[in-house]
Amino acid sequence: MLTRNPTLTEQVRAHIKELILQGEFEDGRIPGEQDLAAELGVSRTTVRDAMARLENEGAVLRRQGSGTYVNEPGLQIKSRLEEIWSYEDVLHNHGFTPSVKILGITSEAAGDDAAAALEIEADAEVTVIRKLFLADEEPVIYTCNRIPGQYLDAGIAETDTEPLFTLLREHTGHQPAYYLTEIAPVAMPDDAATALQIDPGTPTICFDEVLFGTLSEPVAHARSYFRDDLLRFRVIRRRADV
Repeated sequence: MLTRNPTLTEQVRAHIKELILQGEFEDGRIPGEQDLAAELGVSRTTVRDAMARLENEGAVLRRQGSGTYVNEPGLQIKSRLEEIWSYEDVLHNHGFTPSVKILGITSEAAGDDAAAALEIEADAEVTVIRKLFLADEEPVIYTCNRIPGQYLDAGIAETDTEPLFTLLREHTGHQPAYYLTEIAPVAMPDDAATALQIDPGTPTICFDEVLFGTLSEPVAHARSYFRDDLLRFRVIRRRADV
């Protein structure tokens, strides 16, 4: 019998996803909602909601009049870009053993880009946290996070390696709610190139993000750079009328 923490629907979704990954469903066909509900000891509604989540993430495919099947191409989606996750989770989902290093925590002037993103003056003080994420000890992601000084000062310990949204929730009065992310091709800047052990100017993808609180107030500006020889992101795009 499954318990209720985390949510029962999420437990059922995770359980069925694990069965899918283990190849437990013969010919890729998933049993009906009633059978799954009886097997797991939950309501049919809970199974229906869990299956809807799996369909939305591309793990299963419903065929009208036939049933629900494992969607093999959808299993290539390791991290859903519209969800908030930690880079440690991303690396783990891609089969790596993740680790993180704090490269520095400093107090600096915001600068024009961060000031515009955070709606502060360019000379306002921000706390800058630079991190390096490793996959099986190989550097793969470099991040530079800027947080207004009135929310978080540079005195936090360099052992505080938790994700940005967790750091803000635990050390400030703000509850992070969502990211607005711009995905852009860029030339690798010098600091990121040094950390990632590749040549400056190497073409890469950058996540340029603003993290907003529950009142839609900007609480952090973040830029992340990736080694695309080690890490790739995939998405499933659907027609709106399907």
